[in-house]
This record gives sequence, C-alpha cells and structure tokens, in this order.
Amino acid sequence: MNLRDIKKDIEYVLSAFVEDCSVVACVNPKVTDANVSELMEEAIDLYNELRDKVNGKIEGSKKTYYNELRKEVLAKTDALYSKLSTAVKEAVK
Repeated sequence: MNLRDIKKDIEYVLSAFVEDCSVVACVNPKVTDANVSELMEEAIDLYNELRDKVNGKIEGSKKTYYNELRKEVLAKTDALYSKLSTAVKEAVK
C-alpha cells in the first residue's frame, strides 16, 4: 500500500459513485434532481476530505494509516450508496 494507490482508490470509488448518480438521474425521472445533486456534492466533499487526509502529515505506521483510510473510504461510500438507494426506492413508490 502506498500513497499513489490510495489516491487512485479514492478517485476511482468516488468517481464511480458520481457516475452512478448521473445514471440514476438520467434513467429514472422520478428521482428528483435535488436529491441526486445533494448526493453528488456530498461525494465531492468526501473526496476533498479524504484527499486532505492522504496529503496530511502521518504519524506512526504509514501502512496502518493507509489501511484505515481505505476502510474509511469504503464505509463512507457505502453510506452514500445507501442514501442513493433510499432516494430511488422513495421515488419508485
């Protein structure tokens, strides 16, 4: 695990989420654009937050820090996907 890999992971995971939001907005007109836009903004804010953490000063083991950061990326992105899923389910009702 190195700095370059974790940066790529952050970018890949969050850009995939933003792309999924775009697809949902295009395919399902019942989902409001405000909900999707809010989720996209949340993803961008998360991206910026995580990049700041990656570029910050690391105390202790880099490997442990990057592993914890990778877990945080996945957990927070999973929470965003849950919100997107909830928005789609509410729109379909």
